Amino acid sequence: MRDLFRHLDRNARARCATVLVVALGLGVAGCLGEPEIEDRWTRLDIGHVNLSSGQSLQAGVAESISVSASITYRRLLTGFAVAELRASSTISPGSVSLHPDAPRVAMAQDIDRILAGSVSVGRAVRAVTGWDHLIQPLQLTFNATPSATVDSAGVTVGSTTGLFLVCYLGSGVEIELPGGRDSVIVTPFNSTAYEILPVGMELQVVP
Repeated sequence: MRDLFRHLDRNARARCATVLVVALGLGVAGCLGEPEIEDRWTRLDIGHVNLSSGQSLQAGVAESISVSASITYRRLLTGFAVAELRASSTISPGSVSLHPDAPRVAMAQDIDRILAGSVSVGRAVRAVTGWDHLIQPLQLTFNATPSATVDSAGVTVGSTTGLFLVCYLGSGVEIELPGGRDSVIVTPFNSTAYEILPVGMELQVVP
């Protein structure tokens, strides 16, 4: 190989050197691997909320909740952003890990489970559209009334064991309620199927 390289003319040697550099560069890039999921999936982040993690809320007492959040998009996505207080009679705070610094994939899976096993006691919804690398700020404010036994529609759900503030994305259908008010039926996006990282925090409810 050394003898062959010696007998090439100057231009040929330069071309060979370029090919070797490119090949080495590709090899190094391949070793680095792709970015972490936290940098590849669309993610929601909480900037500020007027509640503290683990704070106790009084059952039956209305609470005004204000959430500053952001969505970092990793692909084109259209749907609804939701900030919501959820009450569960089957999921306890100790069985999930919800706080802004928790591992994001595990927290996303916990939020999927909470959304499937809890009821809403108050929420704010906003239609959103974004594309790769867009960072969209959100300011969502709503009233919620934690209850130890029923949800906001008066449906009995049993004694509340877990109270969670969650921010997530989903698809929605707008409907008109009696009296002319508008509402949105939101179906949460599954975090793995849609490559989305929702975010949340754990709270407490006291009788």
